[in-house]
Amino acid sequence: MAPTVRPGVADRPDVEERVEPPCHLVLLDDDSHTYQYVIRMLGDLFGYSREKGFGIACVVDREGRGIVMTGPRDECLRKQEQIHAYGPDPLMERSRGGMSAVVEPAA
Repeated sequence: MAPTVRPGVADRPDVEERVEPPCHLVLLDDDSHTYQYVIRMLGDLFGYSREKGFGIACVVDREGRGIVMTGPRDECLRKQEQIHAYGPDPLMERSRGGMSAVVEPAA
C-alpha cells in the first residue's frame, strides 16, 4: 500500500506564506572601544576584511551608529548577542564589556 501524502503549507494555494521583512543590525558608538577592537570584532564575528571593518568603524565614529548587517531578524538577534558578549577592549582600561548594538526594521 502506498503511503498517504498530505499537502504541506507550500502546496496549499489558500495559505499565504508570510515573509518576514529584513532587519538591520546597528552598531552604536561609545568611548570604551578602539578602532582596533571594532575591526577585530567585525572580522571575528562577521568575517569582514580589515578594510570593511575600518570603514564601518569610521561610520560608527562619525555618525554615532552604523549598519553591520542586514538580514532575517533571528540572525540579527543572534549576531547582536555575539557583539554584546565579545568582551571588553583590552586596550582601554575603562572598557567593561562588549559594544552595544540594536536591531531595527530595514524600512
